[in-house]
Amino acid sequence: MDREVYDFVVVGAGSSGCALAARLSENGRHTVALLEAGPRDTNPWIHVPIGYAKTMWNERVNWCFRTEPDPGMHDRRIYWPRGKVLGGSSSINGLIAIRGQREDYDRWAELGNEGWSFADVERYFVRLESNDLAGREPGHGADGPLSVSSIGARHELIEAVIGAGEKLGIPRTRDFNGVKQEGVGYYQLTTRNGRRCSTAQAYLKPARRRANLRVVTETRAERVLIEDGRAVGVVCSSGGRRFEIGARREVILSAGALLSPQLLMLSGIGDGTELARHGIPVRVDRPAVGKNLQDHLQLRLIYEVKRPITTNDQLRSLVGRVSIGLQWLLTRTGPLAVGINQGGIFTKVLPESTRPDVQFHVATLSADMAGGTPHPFSGCTLSVCQLRPESRGEVKLASADPLAAPLMYANYLSTETDRRCAKAALAFARKLAATEPLAGELVREHLPGPAAVTDDDLLEFAREYGATIFHPSGTCRMGVDADAVIDPRLRVRGVAGLRVVDCSIMPELVSGNTNLPAVMIAEKASDMILEDLNS
Repeated sequence: MDREVYDFVVVGAGSSGCALAARLSENGRHTVALLEAGPRDTNPWIHVPIGYAKTMWNERVNWCFRTEPDPGMHDRRIYWPRGKVLGGSSSINGLIAIRGQREDYDRWAELGNEGWSFADVERYFVRLESNDLAGREPGHGADGPLSVSSIGARHELIEAVIGAGEKLGIPRTRDFNGVKQEGVGYYQLTTRNGRRCSTAQAYLKPARRRANLRVVTETRAERVLIEDGRAVGVVCSSGGRRFEIGARREVILSAGALLSPQLLMLSGIGDGTELARHGIPVRVDRPAVGKNLQDHLQLRLIYEVKRPITTNDQLRSLVGRVSIGLQWLLTRTGPLAVGINQGGIFTKVLPESTRPDVQFHVATLSADMAGGTPHPFSGCTLSVCQLRPESRGEVKLASADPLAAPLMYANYLSTETDRRCAKAALAFARKLAATEPLAGELVREHLPGPAAVTDDDLLEFAREYGATIFHPSGTCRMGVDADAVIDPRLRVRGVAGLRVVDCSIMPELVSGNTNLPAVMIAEKASDMILEDLNS
């Protein structure tokens, strides 16, 4: 096979991979190859903030995965979109910029992961961003690659949600990433001048001019090459051709929480019994690979709105679509510039919780599912998820075929705490909707609807309609125990020269959206990798 050799080979040009490749190539001393299974980010809808509805089902830029039938969800197969394009999921996500709670990272450190407390990682959150709150709120960066912008235009529905939240004792905030996450307000978004700011745009676009960085698109990594216990490259395929890309220093998997564990298993690192069943030679018998899968389960309450002030109304007519399209093209403002979920809430619904245990995404639009066709009425959505689910799933190989999708078992609502939280979250959402001034803006509850009365009814609604909010994590767990897949410096245990850098390393899912944490992980990893070269 043909063979090229670089110092570092990064597999996956997503939220973590783009940032990592840019940082590793920054000093000019190391050659870096960045491999991406999907195409370049040339689809115009990628760059329109509201455009993720157009990429949600697009197999050209989206893996369009589905879980295996989930017993906790009436045996439904839940649709799991993931980015397959430069920028990965940062090119097709909802753009919400959330770090998570300080306690999340302190918990990682308590589990033995030295260097991962919030005091350790905060500087990387600051380093990665150029935030319009810098200088106005503490702990924000002004000079980082990733643009984080506040929503400037006020919306009557979001203001009504904020007012109702305040009446229920939730303080208004403009910064969910401040000292205290609890609050109600507008989200900040990863946008720049009304356009999506993915990691492909923020990190990779300026870095691609470097002679020491090669970006290889539409190329599948099939397995890691391991010789004498060391990763020395990657076997790839593209357009019917197979070839190797060698690594003098390290191979780094940044393919995400579903594909990074799959690549490890295809390379012989995983549960030895399972690998042997697929005819894969066992390099490292590590049953924990693919385990510990966690995700935020999204429960969406839909309401009809009294006045035609929703995005449904603007998208329903040709005149409305042309109007908001021209507004974005000419001024980079309006509904197309801010995405769908403008408002948010972090609050507590379980009596034993000492910090927020649920998150709301408030959309001035409604559809049967996220990214679906808007309803024919004026509508809005109150989407709520449990922040720290106890349920654990796993990722397994379907076969030894590297082009086959992995098997994904979410196991949603498989613990009593998660079921209690789902019921309490839905009940709180209804309470919010019944509180002025929000109550005065609503006509009726479309879903769950008046037939859902008891707690058991609400749980049935969660099982029938619940879906992912796109945050799978934890499948290559970081730790110091014998079962951990990687150590706190993100090195795969049992193989030299191999790391994992993406959300799969999370021992426990963070309390919020995962894009900023994915970038932070890459920023910190780049420092550790370069430090280890000189140690």
